[in-house]
Amino acid sequence: MSGEQPHPAVQKLLDAEALRDGLATFARLVDAKRWSEMSRVFTDDVTFDYGDQGSQTGLAALVATFRRYLDVCGPTQHLIGSIQIEVGDDDTALTGAYVQARHQGVGPLAAETFDTNGEYVDSWIRGPEGWRITARQSRWATMSGNAAVLFPR
Repeated sequence: MSGEQPHPAVQKLLDAEALRDGLATFARLVDAKRWSEMSRVFTDDVTFDYGDQGSQTGLAALVATFRRYLDVCGPTQHLIGSIQIEVGDDDTALTGAYVQARHQGVGPLAAETFDTNGEYVDSWIRGPEGWRITARQSRWATMSGNAAVLFPR
């Protein structure tokens, strides 16, 4: 029976899985530095606050923020877990997910790392292409290691 909508409880489970997949896609895209593909996860008018530059708007500004830090370091790995999901009845959702991000240095800092731990609180909207993040609030709990990995002088 094609064309039938799933039961609302089943749809919420499908949506939750799509949101988890969106977070995993973000981690893989950011670690691979595939900046041109960030529209697979974020809306063009995304608002965000990564904690150091205040609230900003726009996908181009978000990518510039990623590049500001990650283009100056070596490999990174963003681990996302302990995901909590609230799917609304109006094509919106809210997720809270812990993040642990390891950043490797380059050149003379190649043996150094800088780790950040915190939470991404994301607001999502379902559109024609699927779920996208419309707002991200980064809440950092701890940082350790050599900050020069991300903040070279």
